[in-house]
Amino acid sequence: MVVMTDSSAPAAPDTHSPEESSGTEPRAPREATIPVEPGDGTRPPLALLLDVDGPIASPVTRSVPDEVIAELLWLATAGVPVIFNTGRSADFIEQQVVRPMLAAGIPDGLEFLAVCEKGATWFTFDRDGAGKVHVDEQFKVPASYAAAIRELVTRKYSEWMFFDETKLAMVSVEQHVETPSADYLAQQPHFDADALSLMPAHAMRGLIRSAAPEQASGIKDSRANHFLVDPTIISTDIEHARLGKDLGAWRALSWLQERGLEPDQWRTVGDSGTDYAMADWLQAQGHAVAHVDVRPAEELPDKPYHVLTSVHVGLGADVVNDEAGLAFLRAWHERLDG
Repeated sequence: MVVMTDSSAPAAPDTHSPEESSGTEPRAPREATIPVEPGDGTRPPLALLLDVDGPIASPVTRSVPDEVIAELLWLATAGVPVIFNTGRSADFIEQQVVRPMLAAGIPDGLEFLAVCEKGATWFTFDRDGAGKVHVDEQFKVPASYAAAIRELVTRKYSEWMFFDETKLAMVSVEQHVETPSADYLAQQPHFDADALSLMPAHAMRGLIRSAAPEQASGIKDSRANHFLVDPTIISTDIEHARLGKDLGAWRALSWLQERGLEPDQWRTVGDSGTDYAMADWLQAQGHAVAHVDVRPAEELPDKPYHVLTSVHVGLGADVVNDEAGLAFLRAWHERLDG
């Protein structure tokens, strides 16, 4: 894949907080219709903003099932913008999402956007494959710190995790597929603490996201040397404090606006508390949005928009991850095909 620095890419706003938009005044929030309505044909009835790990890719195999690929292609062909908003690298998305969609057959005229590394990188793809990857240089972790984390993993944690060499802005360390989850999760807090302790030597300041639950939708500190250690169930991301799923939502909306598209409503889909930042930002800008949480349906946050789980598509509360994601894709297919 060809990589381009931010000299050839649009710059991110100074802040991506919900109070600031992509250049227009926020509108009064609109409520999403449940279930989805087909629309009148003048604009997209729906836009999808999808996290990848969990909602469409199995957290066990790290791959996207063929049934999910088929539904994504059907919805896109029906006029639904499909946008991926992930912490994964562009390389991972090219291998696990783009290639299977190409193999299944992307119709002529369709284009997709993949926002990667929580907004730091992005690219489009169509039937001809992936385009150039844009990298916002202001969000890159210092190279010396990345090297120190690589050495730390090799020296102390390689039995349970590996250094992700495909990241272009963030630093990520991921659980080996063959490592039992319990074994990895037992080591993860020790790695996170070590990663945080290395920051001062590289002129970095930071915190572990789990130590600041009130900042679960992303922190807005724009100082260049502030970073987060962000643990997930299969990895730890070390990222600039301004990165987040709300920055990805801003990039997604900007991309659609450049093409003159304004969907009737949005569905954001995720498997963690930080994924709610997508819907938070869109709702604050006046867009009709509902968020799908593919985790077990318990202790859902109180939000000013609809929060949906597997029970809303007739499944048990224990149906999670890509199985739940597939059920929602099929439900939207059925509604729009009616």
